[in-house]
Amino acid sequence: MAFDGIVIANIVRDLKEKLVGGRILKIQQPEKDELIITIKNYDQYRLFISADASLPLIYLSSGKKEAPLSAPNFCMLLRKHIGSARVVDVYQPDFERVVVFELEHLDEMGDVCHKKLIVEIMGKHSNIIFCEDTEEGLIIDSIKHVSAAVSSVREVLPGRSYFIPRQEGKVNPLEITEGDFLSKICGYPGPLSKAVYMNLIGFSPVMANELLFRAGFAMDTNAADLSEDMAVHLYRRFEAFMDEIREERFKPCIVYDSHDNADTPVDFAALDLTIYSGSENKKTVYYDSISEVLEKFYAEKNASTRMKQKSVDIRKLVSNAVERAVKKYDIQKKQLSDTEKRDKYKLYGELLTTYGYGIEEGVKSAVLNNYYDGNDITVPLDPDISPLENAKKYYEKYSKLKRTFEAVSIQISQTEEELEHLESVKVALDMATCDDDLDIIKNELIECGYIKGHFGKKGVQRTNSQGKSAKPGRNAGSREKSKPLHFVTEDGFHIYVGKNNYQNDELTFKFANGGDWWFHAKKNAGSHVIVKTEGRELPDRVYEQAAALAAYYSKAVEGTKIDVDYLQRKNVKKPNGSKPGFVVYYTNYSMTVAPKIDGLTAVE
Repeated sequence: MAFDGIVIANIVRDLKEKLVGGRILKIQQPEKDELIITIKNYDQYRLFISADASLPLIYLSSGKKEAPLSAPNFCMLLRKHIGSARVVDVYQPDFERVVVFELEHLDEMGDVCHKKLIVEIMGKHSNIIFCEDTEEGLIIDSIKHVSAAVSSVREVLPGRSYFIPRQEGKVNPLEITEGDFLSKICGYPGPLSKAVYMNLIGFSPVMANELLFRAGFAMDTNAADLSEDMAVHLYRRFEAFMDEIREERFKPCIVYDSHDNADTPVDFAALDLTIYSGSENKKTVYYDSISEVLEKFYAEKNASTRMKQKSVDIRKLVSNAVERAVKKYDIQKKQLSDTEKRDKYKLYGELLTTYGYGIEEGVKSAVLNNYYDGNDITVPLDPDISPLENAKKYYEKYSKLKRTFEAVSIQISQTEEELEHLESVKVALDMATCDDDLDIIKNELIECGYIKGHFGKKGVQRTNSQGKSAKPGRNAGSREKSKPLHFVTEDGFHIYVGKNNYQNDELTFKFANGGDWWFHAKKNAGSHVIVKTEGRELPDRVYEQAAALAAYYSKAVEGTKIDVDYLQRKNVKKPNGSKPGFVVYYTNYSMTVAPKIDGLTAVE
């Protein structure tokens, strides 16, 4: 999956076609490293730019994203300078992963000024840089500041001159001569594909392999093994490859892995990926624009990445809580094992009470007959006290260990429930898809005492029946609401999956009726899955699909065969005072399934 120079070339072609001549209407900064710029040019376009280190992107977006009420400084600076600027040009310098927007605007005096907004799509070095359009190219500001302490190659700070760091040894593939191509590629000491992407700007490993595939070379071909004729043939294929880019004959596409009736995107490109032709379970879907490809391909990945970033603190808190609970559990198990002698001490006391009158004073042990099994046993004695006093001492030891056993057994049960609850929170964090999901999980942790609350009685944040925060003044209208996952089977049965413990309780005890079916991965933290019957009998296939969902949305998702319990909802009970999501049941069926989403249609 490569956001390479070829993809950038396709994006620049589309942006030039749609944006040049247009005017900026709005600039937003929804995240610390994101911009959304709305541009009017006959139609209205929404340009999405992200300099996120793990997922840098630039494309024309069809969706909307809420911006913070107070704009960050970089956003305010852009609004001040280019809030109504005209887009003069869009270009890609030297086939780099860089997009430059040339902008024209009026200053405070009404004079025409020119600026550049430069987007660098370079992995962890990605940035959005605002510059003067002068020979020096002085940087006005950037969405990320890079000091000399961070990079010895280039500082990105206000007042510094802008330049693109050159990639040593690499050349622009649009300008390379045949002689340079043959010397660089054929003289490389290693795999041929690596020789391509290590020497040509803008080539990713995927596109290097695509070039070799089109030229008829095996992927493991060594560059040093090429004959002169083979090298010339490769160059001819390379020229044809580059002609597609020069002539803008792009074919934006996504390659999907079709498995278990689900299509998973595995790769994308701006040119046809013939390398996947003939591959089993792979299919290529072509799109009208590269923006559509990028938005579709990265939508889920971007949301997942953002959620993981936003949930870092919660994950750390939960992880620490699990670590403490495990240590506590180990100590409790050790304490429990220390009480194993309690029944032996009780027996000693009983035997000494029965036979004590016949035992001599001052002896260190006595052999007594155990009337429970008829065998003789040796009972250790304290010679400084009488046999009956020894019996009393053993009864006291027994009573103390019995009390300890009973107390520790309760503590162990509580710790096991705590660990089970924390594991369910970890599953909920993995399923979180919006800020509201995280708010619900935070609220649950506050209610259970893992996070100190700042409002409500006793520091506990109040919630409503959906687990939503009831904090006064919270404006949830602008946020994506957390809803259970919803699927429909081919037979028309509706299946619901709780994304967190509050939703699990809501689905099981308020949404479902007694005749609906309830599914859960056996002895594993996970979602409650409800199948609405609406008075109909479930086909066997629906039981299997619902069980597979319960396995998929559980801690055991990485397994191949998962046991899932299922029963009618009326037989599921919630103990008084139990933690969110905790239930008990005593009569159930079980089946073993593979965790998957099979034959189901997701409902938004």
